[in-house]
This record gives sequence, C-alpha cells and structure tokens, in this order.
Amino acid sequence: MSTPTDPTEEAIEAAVFRRLVQHLDDNKDVQNIDLMNLAGFCRNCLSKWYVAAAEDRGLAVDYEAARERVYGMPYSEWKGRFQTEVSAEQLAAMDKRSD
Repeated sequence: MSTPTDPTEEAIEAAVFRRLVQHLDDNKDVQNIDLMNLAGFCRNCLSKWYVAAAEDRGLAVDYEAARERVYGMPYSEWKGRFQTEVSAEQLAAMDKRSD
C-alpha cells in the first residue's frame, strides 16, 4: 500500500481509524490479550502507531496522550474499570502465537 497523498484518501483513512477506535470503545469486554491472540495487535499497539505516525510528521505526541486517545480515557482508569485477569488459556494462546 502506498503512502497516501490524496487528501480524500487520508480523510477516509482517518475516518476508518476513528471508527475502529469507536468500535473498540463500544466493545470494552474485548481484552487486549484477546486482540493480540486473534489479530496480532491491541489498543496499546494502536497507541504506539499513533505516536510513530505523529513523529513521522515531525510532531511530538506523548504515549500516554495517545493511549488516552485510543482508550477514550486515561489508561490507568480504563485498566481499573475494564481489564480482567488474564486466564491460563489466554496466556497459553499468547505463548503459542509467539512461538
């Protein structure tokens, strides 16, 4: 996929990102480890990609600010309200994925 230069394409991609973030926000029961096990990325990955994309454009975005953008609240608050304990099955799936 080429680097977007067309403003319309960039606007569409931005809208898709916002929709993905909204979808994740609407499905807080989906844990990051589940996302990692199924798709190979999670909310924290999106946050890191956000920081990297900003840096590519000469902008400084703090990682915690990026996480708040993705999580819709400070990460510590999200973690306290929505993160569940990791099960043995989830850890086994993560270990298998990293082999």
